[in-house]
Amino acid sequence: MSERVEVRKTFKLYIGGAFPRSESGRSYAVHAAPRSGRSTSSGSNTGAFLANAAMASRKDARDAVVAARKAQPGWAEATAYNRGQVLYRVAEVMQGRSAQLVDEVAAAEGLSAAKAALSVDTAIDRWVWYAGWADKLAQVVGGLNPVAGPFFNISAPEPTGVVAILAPQQSSLLGLVSVIAPVIVSGNTCVVVTSQDRPLPAVTLGEILATSDVPGGVVNLLTGVTAEMAPWLASHRDVNAIDLTGAADASNVSWGELEAAAATNLKRVRRPAGEAEAAVEPDWRLTPDLSRMTDFLETKTVWHPKGR
Repeated sequence: MSERVEVRKTFKLYIGGAFPRSESGRSYAVHAAPRSGRSTSSGSNTGAFLANAAMASRKDARDAVVAARKAQPGWAEATAYNRGQVLYRVAEVMQGRSAQLVDEVAAAEGLSAAKAALSVDTAIDRWVWYAGWADKLAQVVGGLNPVAGPFFNISAPEPTGVVAILAPQQSSLLGLVSVIAPVIVSGNTCVVVTSQDRPLPAVTLGEILATSDVPGGVVNLLTGVTAEMAPWLASHRDVNAIDLTGAADASNVSWGELEAAAATNLKRVRRPAGEAEAAVEPDWRLTPDLSRMTDFLETKTVWHPKGR
């Protein structure tokens, strides 16, 4: 029997619930990372060819923002309970495709199968953790405020709107989940620039989102060069907030310059951890905190007369 020729894949973007090609027609090769502590036989830092990924352009980023803006009102108007159920369904589908995710994380990050499995399990648990906050945020973040007068004064959290996310460069799935789930759980939508060199787990996450109950446009995933898309998203007038986490370890990306660009329409900005000269990715294995949700919330305060 002749040896079977492997089918080489060229993956697409995930925008508005669909999988379009990049309008530029460009793609780039994705290679496996060498195992931790090892180098490839050639001594290079790249391993075996895995697939081709679409190289998103500025136009693709604009299209993703349009899709996110279109989806945001409907997603925000969904009940908190419904959003929690939708997000929990994503975790169920992730669990069903965990074997594929383990293979992709192992190849992307140069991990053993056991360590990759632990990372995938943690990513699924992390998604469930954030899903559980959907109908609890209002009680924890909002409140009934004491005032000097016959009024009820109530503060309630509301989503910021469209959030641009520079995904972590090193943690291809756990880090990705840790920046997407807290943004969308409260009713925001997002445009995500995935890890430049490790995009395949994000591609699979897009397929998971498309086959779960998440409405198209709530999450939009762009593969490609972070430095090309980040400035346009930071300065885009229809983006309400930006998470610069992925700028911490991305080449040719200055998070300080992105923060200045974001100021043009007073975006909310979440900075990378650490000081400007020593920004680093967080340790995604640690317990998540509320700030990744509250950083992308607005507070509405309502006054209502109180009868005697």
